[in-house]
Amino acid sequence: METLNPVYATFGFMLLPAEIESKTLIPALRAILAKKLAEDHNVREEEISKMLGVTQAAVSNYIRGTRGDPALIAKLLSEQQVSTLIDELTENLSSDMAYTPASLSKFIGLCNYIKSSLLICEIHHNLESDIDEKVCKECENMLLKGPGSVY
Repeated sequence: METLNPVYATFGFMLLPAEIESKTLIPALRAILAKKLAEDHNVREEEISKMLGVTQAAVSNYIRGTRGDPALIAKLLSEQQVSTLIDELTENLSSDMAYTPASLSKFIGLCNYIKSSLLICEIHHNLESDIDEKVCKECENMLLKGPGSVY
């Protein structure tokens, strides 16, 4: 019978930064983008859905505020650098009316900024309150090293 790795036995399971990004961060960012594109640039929901790679129904929910964590959205918009990056991305999407390599690069840069500035740690602590500090510190060290870093 296979035994548990001692690290998992000691610390238990914890969400990975990529899981936090995909489950909470990206939906919140899509909600912000959808709302800004619709309200600030008069882009139709159908066009927004194509740009963001989601259904028109998802865009409708983002705009109405029924999809995407409202507290996280408010937190992201309160961060000056995040807000600036979101505005740049929204301008890019609304002028091209499509998801381009430049807008993809801006979206990835935005996500990378949220990770490297450790904003993702705050998001994680809001999701899981009992994170072991040793594991948290190790994850933080990896995030500070940046994308593609290895031990």
